[in-house]
Formats: sequence, structure tokens, C-alpha cells
Amino acid sequence: MKKFPEISFQNESLRKHSSFGIGGEAKVFMLPKNEKELIQILQYVNKENINVFFSGSGSNILYSDDGFDGLIISLKNAFKNLQISDDGQILAGAGVILVKMVSKAIKKNIEGLESLAGVPGTLGGALFMNAGAYGAEISNYFISAKFLDLDGNTKIIQNRDVSFSYRASSFPKKHILIEANFKCNVGKKENIIDNRNKFSNSRKNSQPLQYRSAGSIFKNPIDNYAAGYLIEKAGLKGMVKGNAMISDKHANFIINLGGASSNDIIYLIDKVREKVFKKFNVNLELEIKLVGFKNG
Repeated sequence: MKKFPEISFQNESLRKHSSFGIGGEAKVFMLPKNEKELIQILQYVNKENINVFFSGSGSNILYSDDGFDGLIISLKNAFKNLQISDDGQILAGAGVILVKMVSKAIKKNIEGLESLAGVPGTLGGALFMNAGAYGAEISNYFISAKFLDLDGNTKIIQNRDVSFSYRASSFPKKHILIEANFKCNVGKKENIIDNRNKFSNSRKNSQPLQYRSAGSIFKNPIDNYAAGYLIEKAGLKGMVKGNAMISDKHANFIINLGGASSNDIIYLIDKVREKVFKKFNVNLELEIKLVGFKNG
């Protein structure tokens, strides 16, 4: 985009910006570095009525091999501010990698975030989708957040104004999260380290971390068995399509064996939904986002 030459990339390969390592090209890909640049971009996008998608680190996205005919704005190079007080107060920019925030909190003997130590992606994406693991969710510690609307106006949203549920929040969809405040408790170092190690070892033993993926593909059905359990019992664990596979280690992961196409992934997603519904009468809902697909 000529108006922002230093942070704009034409026909940018999306596989470089996705944990899946899959995707075609974005017509324009932008990496604003600060709030001022983002506001200028938003005002321009609104004025020109440009098709836009906002991304963080790309950890829970499947981009189509057909690419994205519009503008993708990635915040992974912006909003990296992180302040953690000894009393458990945390102020973090939306572009902070969640693992980094959790790690620094643990070093200050702040408890409660240990289960999130292996959750990929940025804080912004984690808060929007109410990321969680092993019974804890990031919303448990949320106080307030600063947003920009699509006109570049600032808005502060308090905890009392938000409803959180499993992998979902009521934050306004057409707002961009800039930073958030959290309040955690201070605990005993040895207990915090023990918890972190327990969760870390559990991930290593149960998840295919050596392969590229988007993490859990499906949300766990409410009041039902875990999605991975249903997929495994439907006989789909280890199923291969092209260069993609339903992990034989954790059935709710679809992994890129190397050179997988977006159609390979979609085929396996559709097969899982079909078989699980047929066997259990359960409609599995996606946890990942599909971007650039004509019907998705």
C-alpha cells in the first residue's frame, strides 16, 4: 500500500505468518509498529472500504491456499509493552506473546497462569477467545482492556462489561485490542514451579508439538466428552489426507506433515464433523478461524 510503504507487503505469503505453515498470498499484508500507525491505517481502510482481517501471531488460523483478496493487518510487531508488579498487577500489550507474559509472571512468584505457559499466540488473541487449559482461563484474572474501534477511537472496557464463556468473549468484534490489565495473586515459588512443570510435561506427553499445527481444531462440546475423545472413538485418529494428518498422539490436533494444503486440512475437518455427528449426534464447533475460503 503506497500510503504506508515501510510496513506494507504486496502479495505476501501467508504460510510465513501461520503456525500451520499453510496459505496462499494476501493482496496486502501490513505490520504496524504502534498505535499511531494503526489508527492511520484504520482511518484509511474505512475511507476506502477495504476488505480487512486482523491477525495476531497466526497460531489459530487456517489460511486458504487461494490467499486473501484484501488487507491483513497483523499486530504481532506492535503493542509489546509488559509491566508486572510484585503484587500481581499485570499490564500487557496485545502483541505480547502469551508464553512470555506467563514466564515473566512466574519469575515474580505470581500464581494462577501456570496452565497457560504452553498456550501459543499473542495476548490479544488469547483474551478475545478466552484461552484456557487444564481448568483455568485467562478471563479469571482480567480487569480491563483498551480497544480501538475501526474509526481509530479509543474505548476502555471493564470486566463487568464483558461476558466470558468457553473459548469466547463478548468483546465487540470490530474493535482491536491494544492492551489489557490483569490482577493475579502472589504465591509460593515452589508450588508455582511444580504446577508449571506438571502442565508442561502433560503437554509434551499428549500433544504433537514437533509438528506444525494450529493447536486444538475443535472446541470441546459443552457437557460432553472432549473433542479429541470423540474423534478418537469415531476411528479417525491417525487419518491422513495428502500431507495432513489427524494426530495419532492427540486426535483434536491436525498436523502438517510437510507441504500440506489447506484443502487437505479442510477435508479432515469435514470428515471429523461428519463421523462424530453420525456416531455421537454431536456437532463439533471449530476453535480455529478459517480465512480466505469462499464458504468460510
